[in-house]
Amino acid sequence: MIVTTKQLYQVAYGKFAVGAYNINNMEQILGLFRGNVQSQAPFIIQLSKGARKYADKRMLEALIRTAEKMFGDAIFAVHLDHGDEETCYDCIDSGFYSSVMIDASHESFEENIAITKRVVDRAHQKGISVEAELGQLGGVEEDIKVDRASRSKKSSASMRPGENSIPRRGA
Repeated sequence: MIVTTKQLYQVAYGKFAVGAYNINNMEQILGLFRGNVQSQAPFIIQLSKGARKYADKRMLEALIRTAEKMFGDAIFAVHLDHGDEETCYDCIDSGFYSSVMIDASHESFEENIAITKRVVDRAHQKGISVEAELGQLGGVEEDIKVDRASRSKKSSASMRPGENSIPRRGA
């Protein structure tokens, strides 16, 4: 059963961790569902922009919906991991995602905040939680590359519907 990310956090807070797993194909989905159902653990399926392109968003959703039917005891959320603004809107409007992560870390801090606010406003209208990457880490993630000299203090914000503040730099 797909639940909201907020519901998973409420159940787990102070008791146990909820695993979040990036998947790209059927084998990963089957292993994820089998393992978590056997251990009676709720989980978060993370789909990146790259995975949605690689396997096609329709294929991934169909695989997850089929696994949901096969493993009726599974309790999970579906999360967009490191999406751009357009991909976030697609996921929000799809009705399939429990939460999204907006990654505008390649933009200036001020533009990152503006983009994040737009995504938060749209997501919260539908009860969807938002995670945001407001700084930069050195390294490579999907198609974003940051050299060591350009990195900044990472600030990750996770906001659930009803929370409207975005942390200020250094907060």
